[in-house]
Amino acid sequence: MSEWQKTNWRTKPRVQMPDYTDAAALQAVEAQLSKYPPLVFAGEARRLQQHLGAASRGEAFVLQGGDCAESFEQFSADGIRDTFKVMLQMAMVLTYGAKVPVIKVGRMAGQFAKPRSAPTEVVDGVELPSYRGDIINELAFTEAARIPDPRKMLQAYTQAAATLNLIRAFSTGGYADVHQVHAWTLGFTESKKAEKYRELANRITDTLDFMSAAGVTLDAAHTLQTVEFYTSHESLLLEYEEALTRLDSTSGKWLAGSGHMIWIGDRTRQPDGAHVEYARGVLNPIGLKCGPTMTEEDLKILLARLNPENEAGRLTLIARFGAGKVGEHLPRLIRTVQKEGANVVWVCDPMHGNTVKSSTGYKTRPFDAVLREVREFFAVHGTEGTVPGGVHFEMTGQDVTECTGGVHAVSDHDLSHRYHTACDPRLNASQSLELAFLVAEELSKLRQHRENRAAV
Repeated sequence: MSEWQKTNWRTKPRVQMPDYTDAAALQAVEAQLSKYPPLVFAGEARRLQQHLGAASRGEAFVLQGGDCAESFEQFSADGIRDTFKVMLQMAMVLTYGAKVPVIKVGRMAGQFAKPRSAPTEVVDGVELPSYRGDIINELAFTEAARIPDPRKMLQAYTQAAATLNLIRAFSTGGYADVHQVHAWTLGFTESKKAEKYRELANRITDTLDFMSAAGVTLDAAHTLQTVEFYTSHESLLLEYEEALTRLDSTSGKWLAGSGHMIWIGDRTRQPDGAHVEYARGVLNPIGLKCGPTMTEEDLKILLARLNPENEAGRLTLIARFGAGKVGEHLPRLIRTVQKEGANVVWVCDPMHGNTVKSSTGYKTRPFDAVLREVREFFAVHGTEGTVPGGVHFEMTGQDVTECTGGVHAVSDHDLSHRYHTACDPRLNASQSLELAFLVAEELSKLRQHRENRAAV
């Protein structure tokens, strides 16, 4: 990549990015950010790629989750803690089902910018530019609020740094001790519908009790007290990404210093576009969203461009088709990857293809549709003989009412009670944990199928 420079993307067609009206202010912010320390480090990104390589072989499983779009106004230590805790709880359930390590990747400390389906929106006859995330403009529907402000990048950096600082403290300071987070068995499983979850919860609790009785104490098992937790976000605002790009002195390669893993969205994956050009040059693991419009030819080009050395764990394909459409699109992409001999991790994003407008006017995601897409994802990989490597959820540790359904049966009329998202609806803590149980069932069935096949 010696010919690649972090500014190369500026010569390529750009989409889903703001046009800043104050060029001098933008340059000043970029200059200031370029002097700041990177938020993550090259060794961490390389270690994540090793873990993702294991996931591509079925030796690990990816849990990627977090906010749709991080908010400046709702930023709090409690919010970070609650989402982190739910991620740990989900990971423990998945570990039990898959019997392999779970790689925990948060949509945190950088998920500030959002692509939009239209450049403007109309309210009561007034048309204004769309809200594109707190790193770019503001949610308030006024002309002044919707003007892109480059200084918001500095606030985003500060919030990301604070988030990472707290996550690192939680990860190594005892909060992530498996014995502290298994208390989810007490509240979540009280529902009458939760018998199968209660059974699995009891088995996990029995396992922890056995480990303790066998002498696997806090002093003897450091791995039960700490956790590796990585951050990720959509690499959308390339001025911010470029300003935080650093040259790794160890490898001589460029690092996207904004997060451990970055991904390219379904709307910005043009093979000759700016976002692909930026991502191809950094050493971080790269995610690529694959929606129904992804063609086999484009996928071939992107595989070669984003992972020319075919490194394990370098490229994660995040499938997001919508319930009922997985069987139509995923097999053809899997076969394209196999034909190219490409090394990829397959991850299911069952959120973005299942967004609907409720009868009460709120944008929502039915839990049943989310679950159906996950099951279809596993079924296709079972048929194709390939590895389902992970799941990708928009979720929060808060008790929101944004997605309908689940154990506690959130209805259309419940949505208005605690609908706090600035963009897309998120699973709440209970729905997230329920989904983890259901994914664990799929993983357990997959593992049993492989064991039976190996025994024949």
